[in-house]
Amino acid sequence: MADFAATVAGSLPKPFWLAEPNTLWAPWRTEGEELTRAKRDATILVVKLQEDAGIAIVSDGEQSRRHFVHGFLEFVDGIDFAHQVPMGIRNNRYTAMVPTVTGPVSLRGRVHADEARTARAHTRAKLKITMPGPMTIVDTIADRHYGDRTEMAMAFADLLNLEARALEADGVDTIQFDEPAFNVYMDAVKEWGIEALHRAIDGLSCTTAVHICYGYGIKANLEWKQSLGGKWTQYEAIFPALAESRIKQVSVEARNAKVPIELLALLKGKDVLLGCIDVGNETVETAEDVFRTIEQAAEFVPVERIFPCTNCGMAPMEWDLAWAKLTALGAGAALARERLG
Repeated sequence: MADFAATVAGSLPKPFWLAEPNTLWAPWRTEGEELTRAKRDATILVVKLQEDAGIAIVSDGEQSRRHFVHGFLEFVDGIDFAHQVPMGIRNNRYTAMVPTVTGPVSLRGRVHADEARTARAHTRAKLKITMPGPMTIVDTIADRHYGDRTEMAMAFADLLNLEARALEADGVDTIQFDEPAFNVYMDAVKEWGIEALHRAIDGLSCTTAVHICYGYGIKANLEWKQSLGGKWTQYEAIFPALAESRIKQVSVEARNAKVPIELLALLKGKDVLLGCIDVGNETVETAEDVFRTIEQAAEFVPVERIFPCTNCGMAPMEWDLAWAKLTALGAGAALARERLG
């Protein structure tokens, strides 16, 4: 019996009273204890809205983080945030100002305890928390200490594992690592990227997932996608390696993507978090649109392994648009249960 339990890739828009709308790296609207309360309120709000939209595996929506990578790094010692430097991201797809690793990295305490415990206390649904993957971290930070990307990735994998174990103890059902760098450095994925993920999930008994994608629906990513041609076949190089990994779920975009749908067959044995919602445009999908994407994927993935999802995070999207799209996702998952379950 296929449940087609819908979920989200990770980030969701923040309410206007928490952060500046429609903006990546949006600045907070307040500070101190008031900001702490606002983050908690926003977390509860997005959990409840996901439930209303028919999302079965809900997320905290990354409401407590300005950015999916730096929201973790802010709790790491050995990093200098005061003196940021420009660095090419995702093989120089775009340039960002990034902090610098200046010494051995270590956690100064819990990272996502507050949002995980808040969400857990306010939903009976399954709960997912996302964190950046080791490869994507090292591709989003400058290094003046380790001198070796693999060594630095393993150091961060150990920190991620500490937080992941604590999140599992908090009652989190799924821990997902976001690795957009996996479609940029395909050789490195096989050489050490998956090994770093294994280090990050060591000792976990909860569901583990990795999200790989072509990025947010922002200008730099949209322009880059135009350069990739009519078929995006990068995943052909890494799907077999992911199929052999110990990660249980793989999140990948499908709606309006040029990823050949038949490549999903290479993820044999894995749950597929199927991107049925395009985060790069303002057209609201219908339930039928979502169902058709699921139906296409079902030719290559067992239906019991399909989990309808968004293509990527929704953090930069307009608030009402994002929730309209998520409502369509929930409705499309319901159609799939009716017709294919």
